[in-house]
Amino acid sequence: MPSTFFGLNIGASGLSAFQASVTTTANNVSNTTTKGYTRQTATLQSTDAIRVAAKYGSVGTGVEVTSITQERNLFYDMKYWEANSKQGLYDKKLYYAEQVETLLKDDKVLSGFATIFNQMFNNLDDISKSNADRTIRNTFINQAQSLCTYFNNFSSSLRSIQDDCNEEVKSYTENINVISQKISILNKEINQIEMNGGRANELRDERNLLIDELSLICNVTTKEYKILNTNDPDNYLGGTNYEVRINGQLLVDGNDYRTLECVSRKVRMNQLDADGLYDIIWEDTKTDFAVSTLNAGGMLKALIFERDGNNNENLKGTIREADTYSVVIENLNTDSINGFLNDKEGILYINNKKYNYTSWEAEVKDGKVDSVKFNLTTEVTDSDKDKMTTYNSRVECGIGVANYGIPYYQKQATEFVRAFCSMFNAIELTGVDLEGQPMTTFFTANTLQDMNCFCMSDKVSDRAIYADGIYTSNDTTYYCMTADNVKINDECLRNPVRFATATELVNGVDRNEVVEELKKLQSDVIFFRGEKASSFLETVLSDAAIDAQRTSVFRKNYYNLTNSISRQRESISGVDRDEEAMNLIKFQNAYNLSSKIISVLAQMYDKLINETGV
Repeated sequence: MPSTFFGLNIGASGLSAFQASVTTTANNVSNTTTKGYTRQTATLQSTDAIRVAAKYGSVGTGVEVTSITQERNLFYDMKYWEANSKQGLYDKKLYYAEQVETLLKDDKVLSGFATIFNQMFNNLDDISKSNADRTIRNTFINQAQSLCTYFNNFSSSLRSIQDDCNEEVKSYTENINVISQKISILNKEINQIEMNGGRANELRDERNLLIDELSLICNVTTKEYKILNTNDPDNYLGGTNYEVRINGQLLVDGNDYRTLECVSRKVRMNQLDADGLYDIIWEDTKTDFAVSTLNAGGMLKALIFERDGNNNENLKGTIREADTYSVVIENLNTDSINGFLNDKEGILYINNKKYNYTSWEAEVKDGKVDSVKFNLTTEVTDSDKDKMTTYNSRVECGIGVANYGIPYYQKQATEFVRAFCSMFNAIELTGVDLEGQPMTTFFTANTLQDMNCFCMSDKVSDRAIYADGIYTSNDTTYYCMTADNVKINDECLRNPVRFATATELVNGVDRNEVVEELKKLQSDVIFFRGEKASSFLETVLSDAAIDAQRTSVFRKNYYNLTNSISRQRESISGVDRDEEAMNLIKFQNAYNLSSKIISVLAQMYDKLINETGV
């Protein structure tokens, strides 16, 4: 039979176990409002029974606390991180989409495109009534300059938004590096504690909180597995290895972590891109970080989408010819140089390889771009040449990003400017000024190098209609005109007499056939996305409004989904005050019963020792 005093040990084990349970409950209650805290539970287990020399064979020995564990469900964690990543994506995307939408507004507070454009044609109508009046001419010319200024400011504001996105890209990249380092340090500390038999619950909470933060920036997955002896897979060494992947790529592996690096682009992907946009690469391998893949998410992807989004309208084609330092592409997705938004220097992507080019030459046939030759600085190997020409490899100039981002709106504005100005100038070039002198181009542009006004006249004006021939990236064509640099000819600004209103002055200065042709450009000519010039704002604003509305709907949906999953996660991991209050009473009663056991046994031992006669 067991020892006479064996019952005291059982009672003492109960006191110890339920005191630990009460202490754990108290810790839960005190951390009710602590961010990231996970509810803890004292795991109770009966101690091993012992054999006795009696008919019943064995007897229980009490209870013990085997561990203080966290109540956490990995499934809800993963679903939360996934939804949180999507919420971060649409939160940031909506923020910048609304900024673009604001730039396009035209109301009583701020005059936009429609107001300025219509006023310009109203002033043009005044000229048709009195074209010799210098004051009326000057009013029209200044209003036309206001239209140019509108596009200049619109382009500049878009570039400012692009710069803001770029700085945020760098900031969030640095945040990822800080988080990855912290997680690797926590992994090491957790293993140090748990390999000695403890449970690093607080450190695990800190790590999970970092993963929550990381999931807003990009898509996150984690994996934790036991470290086993490679020579004996059944031999558990006591520690665990914790992996973190972002957008499917390894970030943290146990005690090791990787860092990302922002590298400024040496060339522009789009003609009107801001200087110094960052590409994100892995610091150890110098390979690209998968920031905008289908599996990616989070605020970082949103920033890249807004900064680089061109609605996949970057120049594309197939290889026709390939030489050591040049390639010729055909089957283009645009047939007009006016539609070119790739820069004079840039990058081609062919068969998953990068090729830098320094200039291009477009061949025009029947008024349309038939092919483009790119002069490369990257050598094309013989094997690559054979592969390119044999399989008519696909070519992309720059990167296609399926989003209405800054490059997309820059392209829309620039395409409109080129189309409208080329038509306006073509009509003006048929006329003469009040002194009978031939008209030069009315709309011109400032070069980005020296800011000197260049005039598309004489030979250039003839080439502006793009007769058959070869055009290079250095030619003075309407490719050089953008929303950022369009302006009125300085000569017209200084002397309004230079504006042409008639084809000749044979019958006096009151002839206005040129003005009548110009007035048709307001609403009678279709030239921008199948719409009239006056519909430019409505067309582009509808893009921005639809994009913002769609983003807002997705943001709301993922916000609700994130909150729903968060509540489910909190129902398991969070601290419920009512539940903890019930646990306190339950463990207090159990503790009192254990105390009562010892009290009863004490009375029994007193009777046995002091009152039993021999």
